[in-house]
Amino acid sequence: MGMDIRKLTQDIIDGYRIKRGDDLSLLLSADLDTLLGLSGEIQRHFRGNHADLCTIINARSGRCGEDCKYCAQSKRHSTGIEEYSFLPKEEIVKNAKANDKAGVNRFAVVTSGRALSGAEFEEALAAFREMRRETNLGLCASLGLLTRERFRRLRAVGVTRYHHNIETSRRFFPEICSTHTYDDRIRTIETAKEEGFEICSGGIIGMGETWEDRIDMAVSLAEMGIMSIPINALIAIKGTPLEGREPLSAEEILRSVALFRFVNPEADARLAAGRALFGDGGAKAFTGGASAAITGNMLTTGGANVRDDIELMKRLGLTNR
Repeated sequence: MGMDIRKLTQDIIDGYRIKRGDDLSLLLSADLDTLLGLSGEIQRHFRGNHADLCTIINARSGRCGEDCKYCAQSKRHSTGIEEYSFLPKEEIVKNAKANDKAGVNRFAVVTSGRALSGAEFEEALAAFREMRRETNLGLCASLGLLTRERFRRLRAVGVTRYHHNIETSRRFFPEICSTHTYDDRIRTIETAKEEGFEICSGGIIGMGETWEDRIDMAVSLAEMGIMSIPINALIAIKGTPLEGREPLSAEEILRSVALFRFVNPEADARLAAGRALFGDGGAKAFTGGASAAITGNMLTTGGANVRDDIELMKRLGLTNR
């Protein structure tokens, strides 16, 4: 077994890519420390010592008509979160400038709801236009199921990356959302790719899915050539249908991070929600497969402070600039 996983590691470094249907049981049964060590080797080979840090601003909150079971933003759930329409441009730009100064690489504007449209979409374009002028940040948008025309307009104002999670496997998706389909999400990603965007897409672990579902999600992302993969560990929010779910152990999250690294060796595996479950800020994950993180005060699930993260990276011998 030990030799098998070492051989798989070397094969991946030499150019082999895991495919749908490959037997990955050894990734699930290998000693965790061994697995993380090898996952770290793949990470360093393909990503070097670079760690990519992004911050997101929740630019429109709540009142979402979709029914995703994990989400505090759905109007079908009673979570008591603050609800507001699209934030003033000045507030978004001020936030972006502060994050640029703090040393992050990217900044994402995220909105609740099926898709941003109308006057609010125009406001988003104006904010992106100004951020492009006033900062050195890579600009990312996460505005839902957009049309091709809206993607074109986003590209025209300097947005280079679009974030749209597939959330889980095709099989498990209907268990967590009934108001849109897995294929709706894939179609949105493919349209964004066709319009020249880099894609950031991952999902949530700990919603009741199996390891096979996690493998399926990792392979689906590899098949689409996704280069930034946020890995969220579920924070079960009171008032959502998943409120009673036990949080995953640090060990299970670490094994999942390693799995995503083996399947997507060249991508940024990006630690997102659930960092608090590690107890070490994710240090073990950053040397065992994760090459990126969402930092700052993230959405509704709490996140890590930018300065703390940059200090952590330095301690681990990683750099984000």
